[in-house]
Amino acid sequence: MWLWRSVVGKLWLTILLLVSVVLTVLTIMLLQYFDKFHSDQAESQLLNHATVIASLFENEETGDAAFSISSDLSETYEINVVLLLDEENHWFTQGGIDTELPISVFYEDRDISRAVNNRETIVTRINYTVPMNESDVSEAVLVVGVPVEISTAENAQIFIYQSLEIVENATTQTKHIIFLSAGIAIVLTTIFAFFLTTRITAPLRKMRNASLEVAKGNFDMKVPILTNDEIGLLGIAFNRMARALNTNLNALNQEKEQLSRILSSMADGVITLDREGSVMVTNPPANEFIGAWLYEQGYEVEESGDLPKELADLFELVVKEEKEQMGEVDIQGRSWVILMTPLYDQQDVRGAVAVLRDMTEERLHDKLRKDFIANVSHELRTPISMLQGYSEAIIDGIASSEEEKTELAQIIYDESLRMGRLVNELLDLARMEAGHIQLNVEEMNITEFCKRVLKKFQGVAKEHGIHLLDEVHEVHKNIHADGDRVEQVLTNLIDNAIRHTPEGGKVVLRVEPFHNGIKIDIEDSGTGIPEEDLPFVFERFYKADKARTRGRSGTGLGLAIVKNIVEAHHGKVSAHSKLNEGTTFSVFLPYEHE
Repeated sequence: MWLWRSVVGKLWLTILLLVSVVLTVLTIMLLQYFDKFHSDQAESQLLNHATVIASLFENEETGDAAFSISSDLSETYEINVVLLLDEENHWFTQGGIDTELPISVFYEDRDISRAVNNRETIVTRINYTVPMNESDVSEAVLVVGVPVEISTAENAQIFIYQSLEIVENATTQTKHIIFLSAGIAIVLTTIFAFFLTTRITAPLRKMRNASLEVAKGNFDMKVPILTNDEIGLLGIAFNRMARALNTNLNALNQEKEQLSRILSSMADGVITLDREGSVMVTNPPANEFIGAWLYEQGYEVEESGDLPKELADLFELVVKEEKEQMGEVDIQGRSWVILMTPLYDQQDVRGAVAVLRDMTEERLHDKLRKDFIANVSHELRTPISMLQGYSEAIIDGIASSEEEKTELAQIIYDESLRMGRLVNELLDLARMEAGHIQLNVEEMNITEFCKRVLKKFQGVAKEHGIHLLDEVHEVHKNIHADGDRVEQVLTNLIDNAIRHTPEGGKVVLRVEPFHNGIKIDIEDSGTGIPEEDLPFVFERFYKADKARTRGRSGTGLGLAIVKNIVEAHHGKVSAHSKLNEGTTFSVFLPYEHE
């Protein structure tokens, strides 16, 4: 049955079947035609012979020659000629055929006897039984009779008969020729059909192979165009299709890569869900969101592929109402706002896309903004109140002596200096955060520089009963930095360490080489910073001392300034602390300022 699975086989069998049917019908028609043709030709020939012989007998001059001519015709054409005068007188030739009809047949046969009596021309077939070897053999005979005008006999008749076996032999030879021609035609048709179908299907097989290569992604595969017929046009269309597919696929890949890069570079998380709520596509922020949720759940749902409850409820609401929904979820201390939009497949919802935005920083910035306003108001209210109160005391004459007036004026002066220092620090910090800080970079010997800064605080440390220790190691390579800004960093950190260390404690300044730069540690044995406050110590006005007392608390801007100065030098600053054990601030500065 492989032929029916092949185009070659189908075309070959179809052409062969069609030709076979045509040849069969044509053979049947030809056989019928030649059978009738041979019969008609035999009848016509016998009738012509009979007519000629009759005309010879009717002519008195040729009467005698008619007998010899009849004998010659009998031997030549294998026929028998009978001249029937009456039942008693007749003449017939011998040797024409083996079968000789008795004279009684011409009078006993109904059609022949009627023709004799009516002197009519007759053409008929009779079956005559011939006794042969103790058995009777039936033989078909073709008989032709023509009336003859002879003066000696009134009802003279010429009969010529011939065995139909001769006609059948001619028909059989014709059949053999027809069958041989049909067989040769079928063989030639088979060869031609196979050749034709092979020529037709060869390009199709090449197209099939080319289509398989295209399916594998080889769009450079081309079908050779050898003809200008329909198959050639099909090949041209196939090559155009391959080029179009290659172009469209490249465009899709570029668009896919572009979308992938857009998703990867987005600050917001993107999650695409199918109809069942399963995650299809995510980007790094979304993976961070899912990872935080999985960590919060103890990784118990990592295999199931479930979503956070808030996200799943939002998805069900989107699918149900078929409109955009918004929600919020808190995971691992971070606040995420979720905007989910349905995706449509023509008319039905086929899924949803969720955009997740981490609003923690925005919320924190909003809180810091509000705290900044409150802190500035708080920091300015106290000195302004003192300025207002002491100035009113002077105006109202409450301070009567010159010493009291001088004391009140000194307080007003100190508070005005503190307000100026606060404003200057705010302006300085604002310039740093805006990127307007200017550094006068120069080559520095960090070892000598740190020892010089440490000496400035020896007197202050002694006043507070604090041991100021020097663990400055020798650094053989100079750094490139702004000396004034680095001194500001060390001054803020050492001053903070002294102010937050009780009497009898210690403050250590440690300097040592570290990778491609130097590491400066300011370590104290003070009160420490609570763990919940540690991540925010470098924010403006953020103080671990919640009471904001002036005795042991600064403006809250020093560490923020330190952080901006260090980062302007492409360095890093960090804080480590344990409550009631002490705090260590670490500063890393690279050798080269790039």
